[in-house]
Amino acid sequence: MPGGLALASIVVCAFFTSFTGGSGVTVLAMGGLLYPMLRKDHHSHMFTSGLLTSSGSLGLLFPPSLAVLLYGIVAGIDIPTLFVSGLVPGILEISLVAGFALLFSKRSGTARVPFDFQQATRALWEAKWEVAIPVLVLGSILSGLATLVEASAITVLYAFVLEFFIRRNLRPGQDLTRVVGSAATLIGGVLLILGVALGLTNFFVMQEIPSQATAWVQSFVESPLFFLLLLNLFLLVVGCLMDMYSAIVVVVPLIAPLGLLFGIDPFHLGIIFLTNLELGFLTPPVGMNLFLASYRFKRPLVEVYRSVLPFLAIRVVAVGLVTYVPALTTTLPRLWGR
Repeated sequence: MPGGLALASIVVCAFFTSFTGGSGVTVLAMGGLLYPMLRKDHHSHMFTSGLLTSSGSLGLLFPPSLAVLLYGIVAGIDIPTLFVSGLVPGILEISLVAGFALLFSKRSGTARVPFDFQQATRALWEAKWEVAIPVLVLGSILSGLATLVEASAITVLYAFVLEFFIRRNLRPGQDLTRVVGSAATLIGGVLLILGVALGLTNFFVMQEIPSQATAWVQSFVESPLFFLLLLNLFLLVVGCLMDMYSAIVVVVPLIAPLGLLFGIDPFHLGIIFLTNLELGFLTPPVGMNLFLASYRFKRPLVEVYRSVLPFLAIRVVAVGLVTYVPALTTTLPRLWGR
């Protein structure tokens, strides 16, 4: 089909983001791989950079996304139900972006590349060990054989055996210390951020700031729809200026009581929160993915701004649908009996 490589890139980026938990990581890692492939497929610089910058923030609603896990912990709601609530909105976002890519590719006359089943089979066989990782993670969690923490430990052990003994990309004597040191530094940084953020949250609670904020908002906002509009605008600014995980720990304790006050389903509020933060990654002038894309694709920042505008408009539509059509979030959990 026209734009087949662009559609494949969107899906690959979405799943990569769901497993790494980092939108910027997807732009840096997958962007470097997919950008020359899309250019070779005769897509323009503008379309390619806009597509990959936007696709980097897709997938944060799918299991086993760290953002969903952290939101469930901070908000004190059931994490499996929150994952189920995000499936339809996540698929909606991917479908809208993919639909635009398909129409754009068709209009621009992108050549159709025939599908080679034998080549695909060879590629799948080459990647068999890596393809098994998401099956291992999701299978162990969804089957009930392992908790989230146990599944993480199993995955680390699998990656260790794969890299050191099967692929032999790393050597135990020379690389193990470096890898462990890098991982410990990353984890330590995350723990510092969470520690300070949780301290700030506890300060908010002790000073009764959530109840004061509730009273303040209630004094001039009466309609739940108007509250959701203000919430979208507020979260858009938060998504531009704050790291997602810090924003979850700091902001969620403030908005969760407000959501209950206006009768908004807690799981619906969670998906609204996360989709807005996804949008913040793309919003000029300070969306994080814009700077990372400019650095990775070696394009001027203003050009990246222009390239992402059509995709930004599509994502705004998606956020509006998720916000004002609660059935997109609540129907599947009800059918599932949650």
